[in-house]
Amino acid sequence: MAFTFFFRDSQTIEHAAEHMIRYASGRSRIKVWDAGCALGQETYTIAMVFAERMNHFGFKNLRIHATDYDRANNFGEAVTSAAYPAEQLRRTPPAMFDKYFEPDEKPGHFRIIQELRSRVSFQYHDLLSLEPAGSDYCLIVCKNVMLHFQYPERVEVFRMFHRALAPGGYLAVENTQPLPVEVTNLYNQVTPATRIFKKVGD
Repeated sequence: MAFTFFFRDSQTIEHAAEHMIRYASGRSRIKVWDAGCALGQETYTIAMVFAERMNHFGFKNLRIHATDYDRANNFGEAVTSAAYPAEQLRRTPPAMFDKYFEPDEKPGHFRIIQELRSRVSFQYHDLLSLEPAGSDYCLIVCKNVMLHFQYPERVEVFRMFHRALAPGGYLAVENTQPLPVEVTNLYNQVTPATRIFKKVGD
């Protein structure tokens, strides 16, 4: 399981949202894939950032597919319930905490509101199967995952992401994760400050 928390590397998510929202404007279906979602903290950070930046109608067209592979840790249950202990939410900006969380029935826990939960679906998925979780994604986010793979595996996963993206879609990865030279022809980096790439070709 990747270690993560709410609003980790929020700069990358903010930049990715800025680029993708402009790109996806007018689409009736806007698909985002959070590949390697762990317990959902990153997934719901993405949902909150998009809820803040998109208008009401655009946000209703958003679908976030959250995937992870380790069934033993019941990731799907955690993502679906979207309830987290208060100590995990300390990095959440107060205004966003007040807007997007509500007290959970479990003492000391808070739950993501239904409006955001309804944008998220979960499925178990192994990235090394090299089969995409779906297609026509406007944005794929994959952070804190690639470092666990061997270099040849990373190359093939980047190729798989390219297939899964819609033409001109975006890929956001860990800032410490360089793009393998074998796939530099498939993506253009869109900002020097973060590892956000735009798909090249169809």
